[in-house]
Parts: sequence; structure tokens; C-alpha cells
Amino acid sequence: MAIPVSYNLRNLVVRKTTTIVTALGIALTVAVLLAVLALVNGLKTAFQSSGNPLQVLVMRKGSNAELSSGVTRAVFQDLKPMTGIARDGNEPMASLEMVTVINLPSVDSPAGMNVTLRGLLPMGVKMRDGLKLQDGRWFGAGQREVVVGKSVAKRYPGARLGQRLKFGRGEWEVVGVMDGGQSSINSEIFGDLNQISSDFNRPDGLSSVLLRATDEATVPALINTLNDDRRLGVTAQTEKSYYESQTSSGAVLQYLGIFISIIMAVGSSFAAMNTMYAAVARRAREIGTLRVLGFSKGGILTSFLLESLLLSAIGGVVGCLLVLPLNNLTTGVGSFVTFSEIAFNFRVSPGIMLTGIVFALIMGMLGGLFPARSAARKEILMALRDI
Repeated sequence: MAIPVSYNLRNLVVRKTTTIVTALGIALTVAVLLAVLALVNGLKTAFQSSGNPLQVLVMRKGSNAELSSGVTRAVFQDLKPMTGIARDGNEPMASLEMVTVINLPSVDSPAGMNVTLRGLLPMGVKMRDGLKLQDGRWFGAGQREVVVGKSVAKRYPGARLGQRLKFGRGEWEVVGVMDGGQSSINSEIFGDLNQISSDFNRPDGLSSVLLRATDEATVPALINTLNDDRRLGVTAQTEKSYYESQTSSGAVLQYLGIFISIIMAVGSSFAAMNTMYAAVARRAREIGTLRVLGFSKGGILTSFLLESLLLSAIGGVVGCLLVLPLNNLTTGVGSFVTFSEIAFNFRVSPGIMLTGIVFALIMGMLGGLFPARSAARKEILMALRDI
């Protein structure tokens, strides 16, 4: 015969102090895990939202990042007439670009953080689908003007609309703020290619070329042609695959967070175990009475295990509530690929919250199994004597 669930709920209410303390310990453990998962999820979302499956990124052979790549203007001129490149009117959809980093004081680090600066052609702006101006206007050709991503404007006080940034050979005016949706463009600063390359003494030592293929079927053929052409000395890949490979920046954080959560989970499981063992000791006569009334050992084991799961479920729900305020909170991490800060938002998804609840239930299962077995194995007479 099964023991009613109301019995377990009443016990949790009656012993509210121990219930709150144990549930809070589980909640904090769950909150740490979910915060890390939300951070990694936000970083992945930023990179996975970047790029167009029709676009091909061309870098110097052997390079794995635009920052360390080098492409000349002569190579760019050789690439533009290639078969398979889409056209915007009479102009091929190809953008020669230069990527470097500049240091700016941020809200988190007055000493400064590296920010990606991208010099590009007007076609390069046009090729960023979904990119739009949030405020101001686009930079002018040949002018020391820049447009900053909305995350840069938010995290770097000196990079807001109307401010002047000092890098290269002089000062640059922030004339616009751009919105790239959820993409990593929000963490970049755009400016005129020729002016930026001149200021950094790199008139011909540029970084990459962005090409748009005519259709999806053309993309693999275009990549193979570029990779096989020894004369060009370049390597090509889809723009999306390039950005997705940069999610490795969050791998270290994810592993470290999971490791810390596991350590905390062990402690929380022992706390739940101690709580349940104490409950078994205090309720020895109750257990004996339940046996006299005809409840089986299996029923008692299930009842105490269910009580532990209820306790952990409460902790899991509280942990989810604790981490909810982080949703859409803007933060940033340094990328090991670009050596600059990537700004993104925490993403607390339903899947992540479900993971937290399951994680809490596992802690409750581990913490309640042995005390439940102890309760089920008590002999009737010994339990009634409260020994």
C-alpha cells in the first residue's frame, strides 16, 4: 500500500527550517550551473547568428583567424571576376577587409579591453544581411569616421554616438551605432577600409575577402576552386563555419562551470542526505506506526525517496528563479581566436531550466536513496521503541 503524497508535503512544511536550508543549498548549486550554461548559450547564439551560408570567407593559407591572416589587393582583384560570385548590378559581391584590435576602457575594465576594428568597403556593409543602423549614419569614404556595434556602445563609454576615439594616426568620430541582431557584429567597430589601412600602415597587408556565391549549390565548388588554386595561396570556408568554430571561446568557461557545479552538487547531495537521515531518526515511531498500519517496506522507501525528490525539486525551481534575472543581461568574454572581447547576452532558455530541474532531482535521488533504504529496513518493534 502506497503512502499518500500529502504525508510527505506535510513533513516538509512541519520541518520548514531544514527544508528551507537544504532547498537553498540545492538552489545555489543549480543557479551556478544554469548561469554558466546561459553564458555559453549566449556566446553560441552570438556566433551561430553570425554569417550567411551563401558567403565564403577567404584568408591566407594556414590562417585560422582574420586577425592573423594577410590578403593583398592583387589577390582581391584576381578573386572578383571568378565564376560563381553573385553580383549587385554590375558590381561583384566581394569585400576586401582589414581586421585589427584597439584598446578601449570598458565598464568592467577601466584599464581597457581589446575591441575588433574592421575596415571594409561599402559592399561589405551591404553584404551583412540584417545589419541596420540603430542611431546616426554610416561612415563616409576616406573619412576618420566609425560606426560601432550596439554592444560596444553599451559597454564602452568612450565609444558612444558623438564621441571621438583615438587610434591609428588620429581621432575618429563615432557617427553611428549599428544593430546586428544577435550576431557578433555588435561587438565590432566598422570604418572605411582605405582610411583604416592607411592609418595602420597596411595599405596592402589586409586581412580577408568576403564573397557571396550565387546559390547554395555554388558554395562548395567555389570553396574547392579557391583552396586548390596554388597561385592565390588562400584558404576558404563558409562564413558561418568560421564563426561557429569560434565558440571554443566558451568551452573553458563551460568545463570550469560544470566542474564547480559537480563539486557543489556533491556537497548539496550530502546536505540532503543528512537532512533525510535526521528525518528518519526523528520519525522512527512514525515509521513503526506506518508499518503496523500495513504499509510495506517498499512503500516507506518510495515515500522517503519521494520526499527527498520533492525537496530537491523545490531547490531546482528556486535555482531557476534565481538565474532568471540574468536573461538578456549583456556581458563579454575574451576570445582566444580574435584576442578581443565578444559581447553577448545571457540566454536562459527553457531547455537550460529543464536541465537545472533534472540536475536538482539527480542530487535529490543521490541524497535520499540511502536514508530511504534505512527507513524501509527499520524493524517494527525497534522503530516503535524509538531506538
